[in-house]
Amino acid sequence: MEFLYEYGLFFAKTLTFVIAIAVIVAIIMGAAVKPKAKKGEITIDDLSEQLDDLKQSFIENTLSKKELKAHQKQKKAETKKQQNDEPKSRLYVIDFNGSVDAHEVESLREEITAILTIADKEKDRVLVRLESGGGVVHGYGLAASQLQRLRNAGIHLTVAIDKVAASGGYMMACVANEIVAAPFAIVGSIGVIAQIPNFNKILKKNDVDFEQITAGEYKRTLTIFGENTDKGREKFKEEIEQTHGLFKTFVSEQRPSLDIDTVATGEHWFATQAFDKGLVDKIDTSDDILLSQAKERQIYKVKYRIKKNLSDKLAVGLSSGVSKAGVSLMSRFKGLNP
Repeated sequence: MEFLYEYGLFFAKTLTFVIAIAVIVAIIMGAAVKPKAKKGEITIDDLSEQLDDLKQSFIENTLSKKELKAHQKQKKAETKKQQNDEPKSRLYVIDFNGSVDAHEVESLREEITAILTIADKEKDRVLVRLESGGGVVHGYGLAASQLQRLRNAGIHLTVAIDKVAASGGYMMACVANEIVAAPFAIVGSIGVIAQIPNFNKILKKNDVDFEQITAGEYKRTLTIFGENTDKGREKFKEEIEQTHGLFKTFVSEQRPSLDIDTVATGEHWFATQAFDKGLVDKIDTSDDILLSQAKERQIYKVKYRIKKNLSDKLAVGLSSGVSKAGVSLMSRFKGLNP
């Protein structure tokens, strides 16, 4: 049995090595091919149908046969009536879970473009379920501009914050006609921060010279490896203050009723506190928004997905296969070990 266990370990290691080599070869071959722009597609999920299925399943498992028969009869009548009614207005749902570099904006712009091609500004609405602690200024500035496209088109926009919309996240949220937040969601942080390590003392201690050539007095204010100056620090702080000023101006333009100097201190608050300060309009969850809107609107979730190429699929498939094979073999031979 001990021999079989050792053999199993050897076989698992060998299989892992061989498949790893195959993955590397596939990646190299994929990189050798002339890269093409990744194409994506818009997918639509009918959330109204999902909610209706959930309700129906619950009813079927809780009502008696007599009650269920009466319910089905009533539902049939309602369905027939709806067929003769005017089509429902629509609520389009977008999920934005932002990272520090805000790369998700690439999908957001596609989703908003798709909605703008079909939405009726008189009837339809958009709900963005936003989760972000903020990040780079230019990334979140563009994300806010994408939401502004909906406002410019006259489409009512609601932003729902279930967990956090701080800093750049709040920059996006404040564009909305209405901001709704769960009670303990974190909101605010209207401020700017920059942190730069400096290794100049370490370089000097080890007799390492660092050369940096620039054209323009303030081409580089602070540096990671060079020796920073008070003048450079003052200029860098001035740039941070300018960015903060632009942030404050932007929020003030979107929500003119705010006392911007009071809320733009870089602090964050729980939604119940933020409500008192005017940073949010309503305390509620995105789930309750969907339930309330489902009564009068057809709800669709809009998602832009990048199509994976062959090398991506191969790498993911092989990686998953290695993991499963390893776990299976280890479990099998551990079971034989006395």
